[in-house]
Amino acid sequence: MSRQRSLEQERAKKAWDAIKPIKGKGFESKFKSLATGSPADIQTNGLGQTLAFWKAKKGDEHKALYEALAAWLQEETLSIVPRGKDLLEWVLEASTEGYRRATTEAMAFLTWLKRFAEAELGD
Repeated sequence: MSRQRSLEQERAKKAWDAIKPIKGKGFESKFKSLATGSPADIQTNGLGQTLAFWKAKKGDEHKALYEALAAWLQEETLSIVPRGKDLLEWVLEASTEGYRRATTEAMAFLTWLKRFAEAELGD
């Protein structure tokens, strides 16, 4: 099995695991809407600005999305963001190369999260 395929499977698994605890929390619809627009938000506004917006909002759906992305970018197999480091804080200190890598990985992960949210979180 190629590394590319296994990384794609890891992304999908982590996104799936992030969706499961959202069910029954009362903010499924809001999370679904936010997750659906998240790749476009990053593409339009940039990773740092999008993370700052999510963090400022303080809603459960924003917090859940922020934490899901942070957990993915802190995966040991990726070695992008050190464990225990706040994602936004890391982004503000990151090298250009690190920021680009995190953005690319965020977009790939959020595409999976978006699909699972659309499939699992109803209308």
